[in-house]
Order: sequence, then C-alpha cells, then structure tokens
Amino acid sequence: MIKKQDTARRSNQKTTLPGDTAVKTIGDTTRKAAGGLDAQVEYKAEDSTVVDHKSGMVHLYGKARVNYQGFELDAEYIRYDSKNNLIFARGVYDPVTRKYTGRPIFKMEGQSTSLADSLLYNTKTGKGNVFNPFTEQEGGFFSGGISKKQIDDEIHVKNVLYSTCNLPYPHTHFGINITKGIVTERQIVTGPVYLEVEHVPLPLGLPFGFFPKPNKRSSGIIFPNFGEDATRGFFARDFGYYLGLNDYWDAKLLGTIFTRGSYETSLLTNYTKRYKYNGSLSFRYNNLISGTEGTADYAKQKDFNLSWSHSQNANARPGTTFSASVNLGTSGYFRNSAAANTYDPRAITQNIMNSSISYGKVFGDGKYNFTASLGHSQNTQSQQVDLQLPNFNFSVATFSPFDKKDRVGDPNILQKINVGYSLRGSNSISVKEYDLFKRETLNKFRNGLAHSIPISTNFNVLRYFNFTLSSSINEYWYLQSINKTFFKQENGQDLVRTDTVNGFRRGGDWNLSTSMSTKIYSQANFKSTGKIRALRHVMTPSFSLTYNPDFTDPARGYYKEARYTDLNPLINNTPVLDAQGNVQRYSVFENGIFGGPSARKAASLGFSMDNTVEMKVASSKDTTGTGERKIPIIQGLSVSANYNFVAPNFKLSDIPVSGRSQLSEKLTVNYNANFSPYSVRKDSLGGSVLLDRYTWKDGKLPRLTTFGLSFDYSFNSEAVKSKNKNLDAVKNQTAPETRTQEQIDALNQISRDPNAFVDFNIPWNFAFSYSFQYSNPLSTTPTITNTLNFNGDFNVTPKWKVQFTSGYDFKAKDLAMTNISIYRDLHCWDLSFSWTPFGQYQSYSVDLKVKASILQDLKLSKRKAFYTRF
Repeated sequence: MIKKQDTARRSNQKTTLPGDTAVKTIGDTTRKAAGGLDAQVEYKAEDSTVVDHKSGMVHLYGKARVNYQGFELDAEYIRYDSKNNLIFARGVYDPVTRKYTGRPIFKMEGQSTSLADSLLYNTKTGKGNVFNPFTEQEGGFFSGGISKKQIDDEIHVKNVLYSTCNLPYPHTHFGINITKGIVTERQIVTGPVYLEVEHVPLPLGLPFGFFPKPNKRSSGIIFPNFGEDATRGFFARDFGYYLGLNDYWDAKLLGTIFTRGSYETSLLTNYTKRYKYNGSLSFRYNNLISGTEGTADYAKQKDFNLSWSHSQNANARPGTTFSASVNLGTSGYFRNSAAANTYDPRAITQNIMNSSISYGKVFGDGKYNFTASLGHSQNTQSQQVDLQLPNFNFSVATFSPFDKKDRVGDPNILQKINVGYSLRGSNSISVKEYDLFKRETLNKFRNGLAHSIPISTNFNVLRYFNFTLSSSINEYWYLQSINKTFFKQENGQDLVRTDTVNGFRRGGDWNLSTSMSTKIYSQANFKSTGKIRALRHVMTPSFSLTYNPDFTDPARGYYKEARYTDLNPLINNTPVLDAQGNVQRYSVFENGIFGGPSARKAASLGFSMDNTVEMKVASSKDTTGTGERKIPIIQGLSVSANYNFVAPNFKLSDIPVSGRSQLSEKLTVNYNANFSPYSVRKDSLGGSVLLDRYTWKDGKLPRLTTFGLSFDYSFNSEAVKSKNKNLDAVKNQTAPETRTQEQIDALNQISRDPNAFVDFNIPWNFAFSYSFQYSNPLSTTPTITNTLNFNGDFNVTPKWKVQFTSGYDFKAKDLAMTNISIYRDLHCWDLSFSWTPFGQYQSYSVDLKVKASILQDLKLSKRKAFYTRF
C-alpha cells in the first residue's frame, strides 16, 4: 500500500487514473481492460489521498472532488473502488458544531446541481443510489427519501417530499409527500401522494399521479382563484389558458367573473429573441358593476388599459435603435380595478400616463441621423389626451465647407465655419378622452415641418476669452393657416372669429448672434491647523448679442392687419388698434406647431453668470493628517437677464435664478426664483397693472414672482444603498427575456415605491421629501403650494418588519394617502398585511404566499377593496 499524507500543510494535488505514469496508478492507459472504464476518472483532495493498490481503493479526504465524463462530485469524503467501478461519497460529523457537514454535491450531465447525505454511483453501468437527496426544480424543492438512478436514465424515488422550502430538511414546510415514483425524461408517474403541513399528514391525497415533464413550453389550462368581493359578489379570478407558442413567444388569456355581473379579461404576452430584442404586452378590459340596479349607488364602468414595453439589444443592429414604453387606457382603469388587483397605491393615485415609441437610425458613416417617435400623454383627472403621431427629426452632422483635408497647422476663422441642417416634423392633437375616436377629431390635428440651417464659428481672444459667431436660417411649412375676422362691439370687447384655411403655406426667418464667455477663479487658503483648508469660487460670465429682423410686414404674407367686418361702411375694413394706437397684426401661423417668423424686430444683449463654490476640508478618514476632501457648497447658481434695445417698451426681461446646494452626502437642496424688474400699481377695479418703470427707481428691489425649493433626505443612507442593490439583484436574477409577468410587475412596483422591497438586514429607516412653490402673478392672488411626503420602516424582531408611507397636505391641513404594511418572514413563505386606514382609498389586504416566483399562484389572500360598500 502506498500512502500519501501531509497534515502539516494542505496542498492541492490532482491525480488521473488511469493514465498518469509519473505517479503510481491503477489501470493501463494503452488498452481498456475487460470491465474497465470508457474514460479517465479525475480526482483530487485538499487534505490527503490514500491509494491501496491491492484492493484498488482510493480514499479522498477534505474537500474531495471527482470528475468522470459528465458526472461531477464534491464531498468531504469520497471513496473510489476502481475494481468494482464504484464511487461512494458522504459528509462528516463535526464534533465541535455537532453538525453534519461536507455533504456530497453532484451534477449529472444536462441536469442541475443536487445535494445529498450520501450516494453510491457505478461508473460502468451509470446506476446509483442517492440517500436524502435535495434538488431544486423551477422554484420547488425535492428532498428526503431515496432516489435510484437506473441504467436507462430513469430515476426511481421513494418517500420524497416536494416543498417550497430551500432547506435540505424543511422546517416549516407545506409539501406533498410522494411515497413512490418514476421520473423519466418526459414524465413523472407516482404512486400514492398526500399533503403534509408541519410534518403532519393530512387526509388529502391521490392514489396515483401522472405529470407531464415536457422539455419545451406547452399550452394548458390555468385554474382560477376563488373568493368573495363584498361589492361584486363571489368570483373566480384569473382562469384561462396558457399558450406556449414557441421558444420565443408565449401568451396568457385570463378572465375573472363575479356573481353580480362584473367581469374582467386580459391578454398577457412575453416575447424574446436572444441577443436581438425582448418585450412584453398586456391588454386588460373590465366591465365592473357596483351597487344595486335601480338605486342611486348603482354604477357601471367600462375601462381598458394597454401596456407594452420593448427593448432592443444595442449590438443587434448597430446604428439602429427601437424601443417602446406604452401605458394608455381609460382614466378610471387603475382606480376602478385597484391597479389590476395589485392595490399599488401609487398606481391607483397616478395622475399622468405617458407612452413613447421611438425609432432611430444613423447612416452615411455617422453623418446623417434620423429619429421618429409616437408619443402620448394623458391626464387622468382632467381626461385631457395629447398625442404626437408622429414626431420625426432628420439632421446632418456639422461640417466645415471651407476646410481642406490636407490642411497643415491650425485652422483659420474661415476654416472654422461649421454648417449643419435639421428637419423637424410633427403631427399632434390635444383632445378630451371621450372625443378621441370621433370623426371630427381628425380635423383638429396640427402638423407642420420646420427646416433649420445653423452656421457658426468660434475663436479665442487673448487666450482666455472664447467668442462664438452664429446665424440660423429657418423655414416653416404648414398645410393649414388661419384667418381672423373682427367684429366691433359698442359696449364690450371685440368679437373675433378664427377660421382654419387649408392649403400649403410657408414662412421663413433668420437671426444673427455672437457670444463671449470666460472663467474667473478665486481661492482663499486657510491655515492648515484648522479643519477648513480652502474655499474656491468659480464664476463663468457670458455675454451675447442677438439680432432678429422684423417679419410683420404684410407684404411678406406672414402677418395680416386686423380689420373690422361690419355692415356699417364707416366701420367696415377699418384697422383694429391696440392701447397705444398702433394697428394690430396677427400671424397666419398663430396655431402652427412650430410657430412662425418672429413678430418684432429685436436687438438684445444677454448676460448670464454661473457660480460654483467648493470647500476643501481635512479628511477625518485619513490617519496621516494630510488627507483632504472637497465639499460642494453651491453647484450651478445661475443668474441671467436680457435687454432688447429696439423694443418699444419693457426692454428688460425677467431675471431668473436657479441653483442647487449639496449640504451633505444625504441632503441636496434645489432652488429657483424669478424676479420682475418692473413696478406694479393698482387700477380702479382693484387689479394690478404692470408699469414700464424699474422698481429701483422707486427705491425697491425687483419683485419676486415665483420661488421654488425642494429637497429629500434619508436618515439611514444604508437603506438607499440596500434598496438599489436589491433592485439590481432582482433585475439580474433572470434575464429580461425570461422574466415572468409577475417578476415584471414586481420590478415596476419597486421602481415606483421605495418601500416595495423588504430588506430585513436594514433595522430601520426614515426618509422624507419636501417641495415648496410660491407664485405671484398679476392676474390672481399669490399662491403657495407645500408638499411633504415621508416613508420609513423598522424591525420589530429579526423576522417582523413594519413599513409606512404617508404625507401631509398643507392646503387641506390633513394627512395625505397613508399606507401601513406589516411583514413576517416565514423563510420560504411571506406573510404580509397592508392597510390604508383612511381617505378615499381606505382598504386592507392580507396575503400568505410562496416566495418562489414560479409558484406565485400558491397563495391565500383576504382583501377589503376601497370601492366596497361594507
């Protein structure tokens, strides 16, 4: 016997039997002996290897590993009998921890990894016995009993438990005990099976079972969930049919019926082509009846919702992109259906639904770019729908027509001239939801084309001043224009009738501009003994001059003089005058989607100033005392204004101010304001009139017209990091093309709701956001809008967590929609309670469900909907 052992130090050693002539081997590499192996057996052990040539036994100790053809085996102890072609593996009992460790982990070719207490495998016949196996199959777990692998690849099982628990010995399992069974490539045939809960057999079972085990998607019936809705009656929810159309496309047809006449239908489909594209589509239609027919509370609502998401792999078609994100339907769908029975408070209370379908292509070696999109925006409160069908843009990359390919040295001013081209097209409509599909709605579409040729050049003066000269030539093409008819009224405002004139109409304008910008740096250094080392201020001033000609001359055809139409010849065809006595003119492109040529001559001077302030402080994490870190105090504080020299009045524009400050790693404040430089006086009716007089002439500062402030803060930054990490983990858990509809819905909910992902590793968190808006227009009284939202959670015990989401409505002086949730981690199950205690959407729900996504239908739910009468 040859014994190799090293207890002083561990080493990785690998021996191949038979065939390694450098060490003692068992077998002959030149021929296969009778009853020998068809391939080599590779093995290694971390602790020691004992080889007995007489008996042909090889003992592997400590993280042992054996490979034979497609069979892979890891265990704390493995014994290989080369004479009888048997491999035995087991774990070991640890006297310190009193646990059985190092269990065999094995994998057959083409199958998933499994765990066992011990196993015996014949390398010649392929037969084997596995004791107390544990393996996962699509979210379910098989454990316990004995499994025997036969020579024809059938597996015979006895006393195996199918459970939702991922522990080798389920501790709180809800499972099915299979007394006997045969597993083949395409089917599972069992003897008697019965249900077990907490290791207690229940008198619920079957004498035998036959389950297909297809290797590809197959179609089948989806059984419903039964329950009761206090308003709509008893129901059978989500019964239907699953269509496994092919490897790239599947679909579900689902329906729900209520005993009081309501019903719901839906079509859900997923499609994918690996390395090409993937997406999902759902269409839902509801006919919901509430109340008793003939009474005042009786209501009947018909709603639908269409959602579609599509993404294309960036490498599928280089230079071409296509994506879609569609969410459209009736305004009441999410409110009346409780967000498709998800009870997601954010989806129920959403006010805006948006959709976008876009296509893009870059061609001509990147010189040309074309994009097109279909867009949709819908306000669920006002039922206003805005459609863009379609918008498109074609552009040519800027080029230098006067530059030479063989130029040597820096380009001159002429060679720096850049020219580009862009074409924009749009066809849009804004209409109420209930008028959308009426025939006359087609006449309300606004469409047009806009051409633009930008020309620019730039150069530096005195190294630090950057000058830019630019011009733009614009063309506007429309298939519709307007004509106005004015009717004079004796006592009151004139009446105006606007008619749409069909036919092609063009307009054009141009402008010139020049700008100069530079940067000014200032820094204050402090003694190194203090914590603050330096303050740095960077200012970026910019000046611009812009000239726009006057295109209002009626001879051009872009503008018309406003004239009265009247039976009185003294009034008929007389001009309409404004308050200053000038003849009014209006643009025939007034309703044009891209506007039209500029109305007035302009020669303006613009000014803007951008500021950033940073502080350099000593780093508390640096033990040498020389480390420093930067803290941004003010980021992007911008002030701008514009002065039009040729304007007849109100030459100076408003003065907008905006910026942001990062007060800490957790807190960033955004702020904006707008100031009017003109004085205001009261008229005889008590209204406000804007005067062409600067406020500082009256010893006052510019008048504040708007102000906004917003920030959000999380007291536990680890919670934000954990939420983002968990969201990435869910996204990466399955490829986008293989996600189920339940996983897609879960991801959407997590993206909307910061509390949707429950992490018991974070003991507590509290976060809030605040927004303040002030507006002081001339026409109305000043208004103030406050919005405060907050959410948080805390662990009552390591397995119990409480979450809450709420806010405060300062106008109503009451709490906003509030939701309280309680979660209990049951290891392989989840118990959750969600409660909206007051308000319009008062409701509660209790759910007990399996964590495994493939078994999401295995759940028990009790709900009280917000629309329920009781």
